[in-house]
Amino acid sequence: MATPNKTEAANLRSRVKRSAATKKDQILALYLSGVTEVEDLAMITGTRSSYVGTVLQQAGLLAGYYDLYTSTAHPMNVYSKYFANQLGFKDEATARRSVEQIDRLYRQFGLGQDRAGQHHAMLMALTMFNRARWTGKGREADVYRRWLIERLREAGPLEEGEAPADSDNLPEVLPTLIP
Repeated sequence: MATPNKTEAANLRSRVKRSAATKKDQILALYLSGVTEVEDLAMITGTRSSYVGTVLQQAGLLAGYYDLYTSTAHPMNVYSKYFANQLGFKDEATARRSVEQIDRLYRQFGLGQDRAGQHHAMLMALTMFNRARWTGKGREADVYRRWLIERLREAGPLEEGEAPADSDNLPEVLPTLIP
């Protein structure tokens, strides 16, 4: 389906609201009737793409969708199983235990020179950092932030010829990223 414009989306949203009781019901009904693009479903139902993705995954209608809010129980790749249901940010102690798990796996992947595994560990830390901070858990988010900063510091400067494309303004940007 082509992405509807704002007027079409408003008309569809109005029709859908009359025919389905909840946003979840609306998403499922539309999907089963042939509207399968996550972005279109979000626009029509007035929800976020991440919510649509979650509803469709839970219903077994969508596989391979990942975003910030996708549960770690849904495997993204071969590394996901190591992190599934292991991470959290309920409180600082939970965040610290989670970072210990991430760090252990990160270092294990490093011993095997598995850069993809290390990348996934860093991705999990960044995901948990963002989840915590965007739900108002600053202290818990900071546990993840500090671990990420240490990994970036360990990486050190880029080798000759590896300068990023925007390296001219790197001295201005870096202090804002790594205090």
